[in-house]
Amino acid sequence: MKAGVNLLNFGPAATPESLARWTTFAESLGFHLAMACDHVAVTRDIHDRYPAPLYDPFVTLGWLAGKTSTIQLGTTVIIVPYRDPILTARMVASLDQFSDGRFIFGIGAGWSTLEFEALGLPFHRRGAMTDEYLSAMKELWSGESGSFEGEFTSFNDVLTAPLPVQQPHPPIWVGGASDAAIRRAVIHGDAWHPMNLELAWLRDYGVPTLRRFAEELDRSVPAFSPRVKLHLTDDPLPEDGRKPGIGSLQQVQDDLGALQDLGADYVLLDTYMDIPEDTLTHEPAWAMLTTIADSVLDLTAQTVR
Repeated sequence: MKAGVNLLNFGPAATPESLARWTTFAESLGFHLAMACDHVAVTRDIHDRYPAPLYDPFVTLGWLAGKTSTIQLGTTVIIVPYRDPILTARMVASLDQFSDGRFIFGIGAGWSTLEFEALGLPFHRRGAMTDEYLSAMKELWSGESGSFEGEFTSFNDVLTAPLPVQQPHPPIWVGGASDAAIRRAVIHGDAWHPMNLELAWLRDYGVPTLRRFAEELDRSVPAFSPRVKLHLTDDPLPEDGRKPGIGSLQQVQDDLGALQDLGADYVLLDTYMDIPEDTLTHEPAWAMLTTIADSVLDLTAQTVR
């Protein structure tokens, strides 16, 4: 199981320098992946959870591609309805080119009604828009030109170069925990990328549902690549209601082993506990990641110790 880190590309301490340090630090520790989140309109509900400044993930990761050499770079997650699919397809291909095939395209349908309103988009159609835009992007990545006719987007004979280095496209990780999101992962994704969910739910419902949809749709089962919160405590926490990644070092080690047993091929560690004040400094997050790299993960062997 490979391990990655969730970059803080938001908050008062986020700067180009801090983002470069986050990523080169993760690469030096042996982490396999660094990912950044996405919002376009920082409305008040967004700011309450992800305070400004908020750096654009495509621009940020393109810049970081030139400062790294081995670590994969990705999005957790691009909100697909926010951008025209022709624009997104070109940015994804360009970023995959500049990173020499190290890009992972994490996507989601979005959650903020205020942000959709600010962008003039129909919140209640976000799922349908996401599915259609993904189909349109795949068409654009399929050859020298692309054409598509749909409800939300239509285009004819659009020249597509440059194409992604990774063919037919960079890995698509589909976020979300609803049945619609899990089904989207089976239809459009290379991996299911659920976020911050209890192990029992993943074991008893999430992963079995992923496999069931794959069987019903006669498709391959996507990879399982969850994102989990990471917060180390001095003493063990009660197990009832505890989410993976939060607890003592031994509990977190057991959590990562359980995710690996469920078939996780990657796990993304998110040190941000949704407390805006914690974005004022990044050193505590880096210390936790160092502890995990040194004590829990055998990053060379890609397994939990």
